[in-house]
Amino acid sequence: MAAPQQASLSPGRRAWRRFKRNRLGYWSLVIFCVLVVGSLFAELLSNDKPLVVRFEGTTYFPLLKDYPETAFGGDFDTPTDYLDPFIQEKLAQGGNWALFAPNPYGSETINYFAKLPNPSPPTLDNWLGTDDRGRDLLAQLIYGFRVSVLFALALTAIGVVLGVITGAIQGFFGGKTDLAFQRFIEIWSAMPELYLLIIFAAVFSPSIGLLLILLSLFGWMGLSDYVRAEFLRNRQLDYVRAARALGLSNWQIIWRHVLPNSLTPVVTFLPFRMSAAILALTSLDFLGLGVPPGTPSLGELLSQGKANIDAWWISISTFAVLVVTLMLLTFMGDALRDALDPRKVDQ
Repeated sequence: MAAPQQASLSPGRRAWRRFKRNRLGYWSLVIFCVLVVGSLFAELLSNDKPLVVRFEGTTYFPLLKDYPETAFGGDFDTPTDYLDPFIQEKLAQGGNWALFAPNPYGSETINYFAKLPNPSPPTLDNWLGTDDRGRDLLAQLIYGFRVSVLFALALTAIGVVLGVITGAIQGFFGGKTDLAFQRFIEIWSAMPELYLLIIFAAVFSPSIGLLLILLSLFGWMGLSDYVRAEFLRNRQLDYVRAARALGLSNWQIIWRHVLPNSLTPVVTFLPFRMSAAILALTSLDFLGLGVPPGTPSLGELLSQGKANIDAWWISISTFAVLVVTLMLLTFMGDALRDALDPRKVDQ
């Protein structure tokens, strides 16, 4: 009964079953998704502002609104520093209370009340220590991981769209169209990408948007070659000839028939493209060409670790986050490649 039951499954269902049988790849996907979703709610996990404050019968929500210090018995109209021992003492008096995040430090919070000079090693207050500016390292890693993953997702999405469009046009139409695109790609790929980044970093103010645009200009070419090869192969098959005989236009044939049967390299490419994007952002941040100053960055932490060799906790914790992230993506990519391999037969 197993063989007929498997034969009734769609190709996507069969690929998903093969993917789940790869336990390493499947659990890598689960862990990676948990980490990404957790980082999206970083403000609830690591923040120097309480989630809820109950003070003298009034409920406050500091995450949603800034309150002056005078609202909690202070003397100034400036935004409240909830880590100030005076404010914490006020919040602990009587029936007052404050609910903090598990890690009571934000990405830019400086621990002015640390007992050791910065960068300080791991303590009960700062679980992974602080960097050379006194910022909590765990908060920096959580927010830096979120920036890296979201940047990688955006860069991968743009690269996939551009790569699929250019590869589809080359592979389906072939001839002079394919030849012209190939010559353009050869010239464009010879452009010195790093030099262009250095030039633009000197001319324009650094921003994530500018960095995303510059890297997107070059990130589509690798995928384009794979899509082109798939379209060159599939356009000669019988179902394409049948679609032409039925009078479908070229774009209808591409969208309805050829593209769905050419997506295997695209899906397999995604985790590896994300790994490359994370490494690219980390490397540029390490060189000072990446995100604007003040933005949580794994590359900037690695640069701090290089500048502060004795502060081993900075380099080790940042390196561990990068290694785990890239390993999860690599295991997912290997599992996807095996699941979508047409030569694989379900047992």
